[in-house]
Amino acid sequence: MVEIKTDTALEAMREAGRVVAEALAAARQSAAVGVRLRELDEAARAVLSKAVARSPFLGYQPSFAPTPFPGVICASVNDALVHGIPDDYRLRDGDLVSIDCGAELGGWTGDAAISFTVGTARPADLELIAATQQALDAGIAAATVGHRIGDISHAISTVARTADCGMPADFGGHGIGRRMHEDPYVPNQGRPGRGFPLRHGLTLAIEPMLMSGGRNDYRTDPDGWTLRTIDGSRAAHIEHTIAITQDGPRILTLP
Repeated sequence: MVEIKTDTALEAMREAGRVVAEALAAARQSAAVGVRLRELDEAARAVLSKAVARSPFLGYQPSFAPTPFPGVICASVNDALVHGIPDDYRLRDGDLVSIDCGAELGGWTGDAAISFTVGTARPADLELIAATQQALDAGIAAATVGHRIGDISHAISTVARTADCGMPADFGGHGIGRRMHEDPYVPNQGRPGRGFPLRHGLTLAIEPMLMSGGRNDYRTDPDGWTLRTIDGSRAAHIEHTIAITQDGPRILTLP
């Protein structure tokens, strides 16, 4: 069931979104050559703790996962697409890192992700990140009253195709509110004019995931969580929680 939020609920979600933005900033600030992914998770945990916010990631176990998720962030490096576990891996010069984080505050949830490089960046990685950001921006721009979910999906996929990037066909964005994952599903590929109609008060997490190799398939690590590109190519993931409003899309997970 799709829940349309009141303006009061949108303000509460904005506060949860601020916490997410702060946690992501703390994780990124902690990222440097030689730093463990676990330390990035610890930085985000400190932000959540200070805000008295709960992590919707920690202990989360969907049907595909063999174990509950052990962190408050997903930390995906290089060919890892999404769902990377923040473990003892030490960051290396030139790594491409994607961090996904959520926060629940006062019964409402925010969810966002960033991608960045550590140390000396590869030009191709910067181009991939830029394309992923452009895909997100296009998806958000299409998230207006009177459009449909398919308009968001089409906008994202158009940017990905132009950049010759692949995207996993069965992972995308989602509704969000009282829980991290709600209806409707927001695929990153689709046809314009199709799908659920966008109304004032609908809240969505829009999250393009681009793979530089151009393929759409992926494999799952033995941990049951981490998704990797089949060909070892780099991947990037950027996400915002937004609200559909009469005045246009409102990003709820900005600082």
